[in-house]
Amino acid sequence: MFNDPLAAALTKVLNAERVGKREVVIKPASSIIKRVLTIMNEQGYIGSFEEVEDGKGNILKVNLLGNINRCGVIKPRFSTAKDQYEKWEKRYLPAKDFGVIMVSTPQGLVTHSAAKEKQTGGKLIAYCY
Repeated sequence: MFNDPLAAALTKVLNAERVGKREVVIKPASSIIKRVLTIMNEQGYIGSFEEVEDGKGNILKVNLLGNINRCGVIKPRFSTAKDQYEKWEKRYLPAKDFGVIMVSTPQGLVTHSAAKEKQTGGKLIAYCY
């Protein structure tokens, strides 16, 4: 069993992206993986994805677009205040306004820019650019 299924899923996506595949299968499917993939889809890093029931935890089929340079989880899951996002942008993203950091807030999993607009802190989950 995996210690971190989200890290395994993002690594699988990045590796498939680097070798030029158009689709990747992620197993097992979880709600946090689905939410991270939804944010990546909304931001234009991946295409659509679908959940397929296999009776053992389900699988996710993700269509790739070739837009990901780097993605990964943030470990340990740092807590951040509403005015500290710039520090984390400098650490995990290559340039200002380039890429997204996914943050778990009391309003749910959102991008760091949405968390800034909502004036809320949270825990850093993953990044993608």
